[in-house]
Amino acid sequence: MSTSDATAAPTETTGNTGNTGTTEVTGTADVTAATAATAATGTTAATPPPAPGGTKGTRRIAAVVVGLAAAITLLLCAFGLPSAHGGPHHAPLGVSGPRQAVAGVRERLPQEQWDVKTYANAHALTEAIHDRDVVGGLALGADGVDVYTASAGGQQISTAISGLGTGLADQRHVKATTHEVVGFGADDPHGTGLGALALPLMFGGILPVLILALVAPGAATLRARLGGVIAFALVAAAGVTAVLHFATGTIDGEYARTWLGLAFGMLALGLPFLGLQSLFGQRGFLGLAVAMMFLGNPLSGLATGPYWLPDGWSTLGRLLPMGAAGSLLRADAFFDGTGAGAPLAVLGTWSAAGLAMVLVALRRAGRGEEARVGG
Repeated sequence: MSTSDATAAPTETTGNTGNTGTTEVTGTADVTAATAATAATGTTAATPPPAPGGTKGTRRIAAVVVGLAAAITLLLCAFGLPSAHGGPHHAPLGVSGPRQAVAGVRERLPQEQWDVKTYANAHALTEAIHDRDVVGGLALGADGVDVYTASAGGQQISTAISGLGTGLADQRHVKATTHEVVGFGADDPHGTGLGALALPLMFGGILPVLILALVAPGAATLRARLGGVIAFALVAAAGVTAVLHFATGTIDGEYARTWLGLAFGMLALGLPFLGLQSLFGQRGFLGLAVAMMFLGNPLSGLATGPYWLPDGWSTLGRLLPMGAAGSLLRADAFFDGTGAGAPLAVLGTWSAAGLAMVLVALRRAGRGEEARVGG
């Protein structure tokens, strides 16, 4: 009997059985046919298809790798380029003294670095520093050069002004004397605590929105999460202010004013995060988080002051919540509120925009609930 006859016989015998029998016989016939074809040709009858989505998955992995590498490069540029190009950029500098000496200083200093302003005497110069009209100054006299600095307005700028005064004194073979007009606290004369504030300030806006969304997700809890973000800003700012006052000694100013300013800064970050998250989900939240990480943090000027950054970057930094919060903190803690108007306006704009987005999301959620009840 041939192989085909032997295979056909069971088919005829079980042809009148149920579905199960038919399936088993058909499967046996397929296997037998495939085996015969393999024996005849020496190759398999069919090649298994590739795993579904294999090429697409590889492309996605490649895109992620390239994207992450680009992100790391941009992160280095965001943090490294402002530092590499750091220096005085049109910083207002006060100078007093004999007219000829003042004219000589004006001609010597690069105009792209220093904006020289003339004052009648040293007293007028120090008043201008308190009023934040200048970042520091030089009082030129016959027997020496008096250098007036405000480290609380920017440590690097103050160091540069001290260097200018020392250089002028050496040229004239006289003595240079430095006077600190507005400085940090005695326990932190270099303002280390203020420079370390950038990350706590940024995460003070990110973390409450992120964690509260995990603990109480959904549109139904949005109103409660809004209250949580506001409460967190007040409580966290109180703790941060306490550290700057009592632990590091960076700030000697009024506690309540500093606390409320920091709380406003955290709120100006938290409300936009919450608004974008409520309207666009995690994509909106992550988009703003990346922008704050790449732009808000390195351009905030918390460690350097605004005049140490290139002009365009400095302006952009002060229009972002972190830069505005840093400017408000300097004004409240060291200059009795002088110069607080602009950062308050920026923080108010960001807070209002974030709150508006939250209110829109609440309204949408209310309409959805009414539609479900009506249906």
